[in-house]
Amino acid sequence: MKLLSIDPGTIQSAYCVYDTENKSIITFATVPNEKILEPPYIFGMAHMVVLEKVACYGMAVGETIFETVFWSGRFIQKLIDLKSEWGEEVHWDRIERREVKLHLCGTMKAKDANIRQALIDRFGEPGKKKSQGVLYGIKADQWAALAVGVTYAETRM
Repeated sequence: MKLLSIDPGTIQSAYCVYDTENKSIITFATVPNEKILEPPYIFGMAHMVVLEKVACYGMAVGETIFETVFWSGRFIQKLIDLKSEWGEEVHWDRIERREVKLHLCGTMKAKDANIRQALIDRFGEPGKKKSQGVLYGIKADQWAALAVGVTYAETRM
């Protein structure tokens, strides 16, 4: 099954398409949020969509968090609306970052670098231009999108 995982952001969002049967990465990118809502929809690349869920950890939040929540909601609404356009439901779910941290690193204290290393341990070194690994080219929030997909595939499917 192809799983599309999204790390939503305020202006742009990272995504990864992960093959849950072969445990392989099909594609990844970072695109403007508006592009996710326009044809051709990236949602059509997968059988299931999972988004990182914004969660409260007791700290005050700013405008960027609310903007991310806004876009996350727009993505989910588009998934719901596509049912009438495509004639079939696009299945979706959300997963919190804490679940990703616990699954990949075994601790809530894990940081982005720890999650990145856990993914490198699973898939191998990214490599260099002349000897590219499967993680070659992944950057920034694309790591989080991959982590969301891998965690969801291994814990909820």
